[in-house]
Amino acid sequence: MINILHKRNNKQHRNRWQTFCDRLKDYIPVSRLDRYIIWKFLGTYFFSIILIISIAVVFDINENIDKFLSRNATMREILVDYYLNFIPYYSNLFSQLFVFISVIFFTTKLAENSEIIAMMSTGFSFRRLIRPYMIAATFIAIFTFLLGSYVIPNGNVKRVQFENRYKRKNIPTYATNVQLEVDSGVIAYIGRYENTIKTGYEFRLDKIVDKKIVSTMQASTIQYDTLAEEPQHWIVMNYQIRNLQGMREIITSGLRLDTLIHMEPQDFLITKGQQETLTTPQLKTYIERQKQRGFANIQEFEVEYWKRGASAFATFILTIIGVSISARKRKNGMGIALGIGLGLILTYIMFQTISATFAINANMHPALAAWLPNIVYIFIAWYFYKKAPR
Repeated sequence: MINILHKRNNKQHRNRWQTFCDRLKDYIPVSRLDRYIIWKFLGTYFFSIILIISIAVVFDINENIDKFLSRNATMREILVDYYLNFIPYYSNLFSQLFVFISVIFFTTKLAENSEIIAMMSTGFSFRRLIRPYMIAATFIAIFTFLLGSYVIPNGNVKRVQFENRYKRKNIPTYATNVQLEVDSGVIAYIGRYENTIKTGYEFRLDKIVDKKIVSTMQASTIQYDTLAEEPQHWIVMNYQIRNLQGMREIITSGLRLDTLIHMEPQDFLITKGQQETLTTPQLKTYIERQKQRGFANIQEFEVEYWKRGASAFATFILTIIGVSISARKRKNGMGIALGIGLGLILTYIMFQTISATFAINANMHPALAAWLPNIVYIFIAWYFYKKAPR
């Protein structure tokens, strides 16, 4: 009896799954030809990642091995902390390049073998031909966005720490003239902060109500308590507190005061690549908090936030361009298509870098800087799409 019920349940599950698949096919009909192109696309994409990233790792080892050895990096740090996070980071960073190369490579092969001509001779339009490409591009775009927004930043923490310790010489260990709003109407000022000992000098904390200072704290030093269970715990040394109550002034002083102040060392001591160590929700929270505090040096964080979505969307644009320039059969093979494609993708990467630089150094809006290459290349994609074989 139990076996009969078990078989019946399995049959019901199979029927439900088959029903779901049939309904999915009604909305997104995928033929055998579509599956053939999708698997060709994805297979070439992942193969190009493995091939190019392997070469990149070899070059990186050759370039930096002397630094690693001279600065006593252990084998575990090199392999696990650095290269285990190096591979997914750069694979995702240059995903658009891999997409473009993959599309041009295998589409040109299809055109050389007259497979695209055979497809179109059966009544396939170019618009219908491009559909499986866009399905594969959707998978890649979602995959790279989730990877870059939630997975890779966690691994970047160790990678960035390794690079700052063993590859870069000038690592910022101090900050001067730090001024930020730590709470509503509460302004903190630190004359100089030394990160090696987690200590700030010439500390001042002002509370302002209706544009008037009602309370102020001054201290010779302030130290971040790294051993405290709660975050944002500071130890104030040689302090004086002045509370202004109308015409009266109450002064309190002491040698040591344990207090919670809503700021942390990473709020005003930004290391290179720090924006890459934050997930997208953390990045958004960090940007909003720094804006509330009046902290100005956050352009790189804003560019990184907008670039993650823009890079994923670029997958669709570059896929359309790649198919359009490589679907035509040519006598000299993929030479012309690959040359045009590499020129376009290198121009895109250069454009992306220049716009990010303008956002950081010339007060260009970060969202515009991140999306401007896509906006321009949408028109380029439309031009090549119209010129594609029909």
